[in-house]
Amino acid sequence: MTRYRLTLEYDGSAYNGFQAQTDQPTVQGSVETAITAFCGETVRLAAAGRTDTGVHATGQVISFDLEKDWPAKTVMNALNAHLVGEAISVLDCADVDGEWHARFSATGRRYLYRILNRPGPPALDAGRVWHMRKSLDAEAMQAAAQSLVGLHDFTTFRDVNCQSKSPEKTLDVARVTRVGDEVHLVFEARSFLHRQVRSMTGTLVEVGLGRWAIGDVAAALAARDRAACGPVAPSTGLYLTGVVY
Repeated sequence: MTRYRLTLEYDGSAYNGFQAQTDQPTVQGSVETAITAFCGETVRLAAAGRTDTGVHATGQVISFDLEKDWPAKTVMNALNAHLVGEAISVLDCADVDGEWHARFSATGRRYLYRILNRPGPPALDAGRVWHMRKSLDAEAMQAAAQSLVGLHDFTTFRDVNCQSKSPEKTLDVARVTRVGDEVHLVFEARSFLHRQVRSMTGTLVEVGLGRWAIGDVAAALAARDRAACGPVAPSTGLYLTGVVY
């Protein structure tokens, strides 16, 4: 058996999340179908992160085993050929040690949330950004975000259906910057709770709109209560941009 590591880019708009589901279009299902079409083998791949419905990726990492030892370049080119018509692209492929695992070997994950902050709606990036007409104070959002950095109980920003054993996570980076007409939020951590990034983003937007004071985010975190969370940001602007190993 040969284990392969692949980096994927995809537009999540047309998929019911990453994880394979019966009778639902998913990124995992589409890639596994392409693998079978390429080599005839049925595999169950592993992924660094199970992105939700509508969430995109520019740096998702997956791994799987094949019985035949194919050149990595052949695997990449063959899968891209069989993914024509899908909003999924294989960016690179390499064979790795059999102990290496896309999920369990990861030591960090990075997410980007894009907010288009202008009066006019997106024409080219529809479904790929969260459009907000009212001006956001990115500097206030950045200041408020710093209270989230570090080891905390993130119950406030944890989805009620989250299956993680503990609400405690260490957030290494929370950065908010304005980039032209967009406000970008970058979050980095070893791992995240279910919908944690979207929950934190929606809460920080309340600060950007002037509805919350900067200190209200720290108070919400300290409450350890889901009811203290602001509105959850939509999936359209969220991207898994990188995984650290």
